[in-house]
Amino acid sequence: MHTRRIGDIEVSAIGLGAMPMSIEGRPDEARSLATVHAALDAGLTLIDTADAYHRGADEVGHNETLIAKALASHDRGQDVLVATKGGHLRPGDGSWTLDGSPGHLKDACEASLRRLGVEAIGLYQFHRPDPRVPYAESVGAVRDLLDEGKIRMAGISNADPEQIRQANEILGGRLVSVQNQFSPAFRSSEPELRLCDELGIAFLPWSPLGGISRAGELGSAHAPFARIAAAHGVSPQRVCLAWMLAKSPVVVPIPGASRPETIRDSAAAADLVLTPDELAELDAA
Repeated sequence: MHTRRIGDIEVSAIGLGAMPMSIEGRPDEARSLATVHAALDAGLTLIDTADAYHRGADEVGHNETLIAKALASHDRGQDVLVATKGGHLRPGDGSWTLDGSPGHLKDACEASLRRLGVEAIGLYQFHRPDPRVPYAESVGAVRDLLDEGKIRMAGISNADPEQIRQANEILGGRLVSVQNQFSPAFRSSEPELRLCDELGIAFLPWSPLGGISRAGELGSAHAPFARIAAAHGVSPQRVCLAWMLAKSPVVVPIPGASRPETIRDSAAAADLVLTPDELAELDAA
């Protein structure tokens, strides 16, 4: 498995987005555990989770608990960087709400520490800006957690260029990652990707294959990805991830998965080399 860096940690070039294993439509626990184990067997050493990845209001942190169980039952579980997030909530009616208040973020981090069973969270990310709370206050809470040793590295998610620069300044140059939506159908995060490349900050595309309900349609929705996939004898999804990896050495896609076979296919993208002409065609698709 090829590697990239998040802060001072070397991670696999492809990570596992664990959300599909805990929200609506999730599989049974046995398949989820098998999916995480398949990721580790394929060489993945980055798993992205969040306290808001759950269904009912009575199971906050379902995904974190699941990931902790999966890692504890695999002989390479200790080699994984677990990235989690706080600041998003799910009341239990299918909606998503926000709470970026410093008090909530600090309490959420403590709860995540307990669920993950660790003394310090490897990478903690502010999940999404809360318009009711000044951004500096939210990121300031993450800075405090970093200074207190509750988290080893700090990141942000769903941020624009101004927020990236502001967060990095508040964190004293210690911002290590930005997690934004980016896919063939959603390319408006290109400016954030370029800024991360300029600053040497890891860029983690979420829903890189188009999201849970659309990942299987990537080839039919974007013909060049299907054509190039056929030429290489691989899936359009694998081509998509290889295309992202070629954009910058700071890119670490985190495709979601809830089946062992899908994360194995995603992991193989790290070995797929696309030609400059193919990359140009995909950029223009």
